Amino acid sequence: MVLALLICGLVVVLVALGLFVFGLRRRLIQRSGGTFDCSLRWNVPAEPDLSGKGWVYGVARYNGDRINWFRVFSYAPRPRRTLERSAIEVVSRRAPEGEEELALLSDAVILGCAHRGVRLELAMSDDALTGFLAWLEAAPPGQRVNVA
Repeated sequence: MVLALLICGLVVVLVALGLFVFGLRRRLIQRSGGTFDCSLRWNVPAEPDLSGKGWVYGVARYNGDRINWFRVFSYAPRPRRTLERSAIEVVSRRAPEGEEELALLSDAVILGCAHRGVRLELAMSDDALTGFLAWLEAAPPGQRVNVA
């Protein structure tokens, strides 16, 4: 009986510690500012896939001429993807359809992009989209900007 209570207590402590670390990591990512919630779907096929598969919830952070994208449900301190401003080409904009509405945040807008030949989609709120497009267009003189 005592052993079972000890094991249950240990499991509760480990779960609480894991949740605390998730929260602390997100707080550290957002500490420097310039962050927004952004779901990502990498290596998207040419034909639209409305099944909702492949979307990963994350947090994106502006870092000079780059955007660092971090998975929310990860303990990794480094970004999972880094997108360079000069290599991002905006191809399309659309609203979530079908099962994507369940996989994404309720107010999400999907931006179809290409980055160094890889097709990807970013889903973010209208406010985050406005900031993202402004950041893209604010490239230093001489850099090409590809916004559709």
